[in-house]
Amino acid sequence: MKQDKNKTLLSRIKIFESLPAEVIHELEQISNESSIITLPKNSIIQTPGSERKGLFFVMTGKLRFYKTNPAGKQYTVCILSEGGVFGESESFSLATDGTYVETMEESLIYSIPAEQIEPLLSKHPELTLRFLSEMSKRLKIQDELVEKMVFRDLRGKVLYFLNRLSIKFGVEENGYRKIDIPLTHQELANMIGATREAVSLTLQELTNEGILITSRKMVMIHIQKLTEELS
Repeated sequence: MKQDKNKTLLSRIKIFESLPAEVIHELEQISNESSIITLPKNSIIQTPGSERKGLFFVMTGKLRFYKTNPAGKQYTVCILSEGGVFGESESFSLATDGTYVETMEESLIYSIPAEQIEPLLSKHPELTLRFLSEMSKRLKIQDELVEKMVFRDLRGKVLYFLNRLSIKFGVEENGYRKIDIPLTHQELANMIGATREAVSLTLQELTNEGILITSRKMVMIHIQKLTEELS
């Protein structure tokens, strides 16, 4: 029963897809029920300076990674959903050092301690390469996000971030992409390091221009108008 349950868990982790059977078998052997935790919405998993060694996998739910400036304003570094991975070992860090990690909704997290994953990384180069590839992609995304958040005005920041969310979590409907996660004005403001009042005004302007359709905790983006705006 335990092995079947572990196979089900591992099959939901993107980075483990299509690995050789030998590697999957060894991963199954180090899995146990204590490695799985369920966290309610708005749980803080990590703060700067409290990073735990090991790898953590999002089985269900969504996590937000963010930093704060000296004034206490938050800005989002990335958002992970089902199948995402974060953490660090002696061999590498998945670009989450120095960040806060918070659940955006109830989330199920699966962990592998660093002392258990390190021998596998040494033994199976193909597994190491997958984590290095993930680290490279994460750094590229974060660099782009930081650049846009620094050099764009508030309107540009809102549009850029909503576009990123819609690409990752969106569902297309009649020329729009609906962001398929509940999102309040305050939550969006926290993500881009702005005030709720300023973000609300910007969203209203974009709605009046037909770029957005908004309602309580829902945003839809007109794909063509957004493309023209960001080009």
